[in-house]
Amino acid sequence: MRFRDRREAGRELAALLRERQDAGALPDPVVLALPRGGVAVAAEVAGTLGAPLDVLVVRKVGAPFHEEFGVGAMAGDGVPLYDAEALRGLGLDEADLAPVVDRERAELRRRERLYREGRPAPEVRGRTVVVVDDGLATGSTARAALRSLRAVGPGRLVLAVPVGSPQGVAAMRAEADEVVCLHEPTAFMSVGQWYDEFGQLTDEDVLGALRAGRA
Repeated sequence: MRFRDRREAGRELAALLRERQDAGALPDPVVLALPRGGVAVAAEVAGTLGAPLDVLVVRKVGAPFHEEFGVGAMAGDGVPLYDAEALRGLGLDEADLAPVVDRERAELRRRERLYREGRPAPEVRGRTVVVVDDGLATGSTARAALRSLRAVGPGRLVLAVPVGSPQGVAAMRAEADEVVCLHEPTAFMSVGQWYDEFGQLTDEDVLGALRAGRA
């Protein structure tokens, strides 16, 4: 299964989630996208479910000498969640990552302020929270998002993605009440390989989707 773009993936994911909603499995939903890429998918989901759309900003924590190599992630006010095996393999400890964490926390806050435009974070206590991204690889960012949300007491916590690695999906089943994934290819190398169009979204793209959802 391949997707033309994130919007098509969102429509297909939304159709499956609507079936779950019609069966009574998603009462009082709110959709939270992991920006930037998850927003285009989540916009389709929120529209189909008739649910409010917002974002949950998550930032990867990269190794100091190779920041594209993620060794952890953080969301909201939560402490970073680290990959202990990766830290051991690189000979790092949490103190070594303090400058990276400070920088990523500042970027996280910048994006929250920008995307929310003065609005408070959505109230999720007791509600069904559907966390949406454009795909799931290792699950490090999704894990940080889910644990951050779990701490505030949602009624039900659902992770929904169009495509994910079998290992990542299996790991997230311990974090969410339900994981909805359309496609779990065994030959999974990256999320982008399952999209014909997988360009980077901009802050303006995110703002446009959120404003349209509120309208």
